[in-house]
Amino acid sequence: MQFMVIETFRNQDATTVYRRFREKGRMMPDGLTFIESFVTADLSRCFQVMECEDVTLLQKWVAQWSDLIGFEILPVTAGKSTGVALMGEAQ
Repeated sequence: MQFMVIETFRNQDATTVYRRFREKGRMMPDGLTFIESFVTADLSRCFQVMECEDVTLLQKWVAQWSDLIGFEILPVTAGKSTGVALMGEAQ
């Protein structure tokens, strides 16, 4: 399952977040896969797509960063897949 992870940098301090990332990496448990990330122009938030089958892996990962980042995590699916599920196979 894929998840949209919306990260809000505490005190808008992206520098500290990126410093830890450079020193320690993403610190993800085995089974959690990073897909892609996007950072807002004002450096206040990051949007990441992550993938795993066990949501507790996300919880373990969040615990490594929660002192620097606030998290909102939403399960997501591709729009095309949703369209097929709602409307049937594309003609």
